[in-house]
Amino acid sequence: MHIELMIDKKKQLPAGAIEAFEVEFKQRLDHNYPDAKFSVRLANSDGMSVMGGTTHDREVIDVMLQQTWESSDEWFQPDQ
Repeated sequence: MHIELMIDKKKQLPAGAIEAFEVEFKQRLDHNYPDAKFSVRLANSDGMSVMGGTTHDREVIDVMLQQTWESSDEWFQPDQ
């Protein structure tokens, strides 16, 4: 299975946020889907693609993404 997250390139995210997100989400993903591949890219809009997974997998991954973003104050410390 391959999960691709697209982040709107017009979003104003703090420096290092995407890289930190990749690390945190990959750790969470490995707990449920250790063989899954994950990538993040900048795009014209936000989105997610789950290739090779079921509808249930997509729902689980979508919840994981939401929980990861919502907990960013726990895993991301922007440079001050």
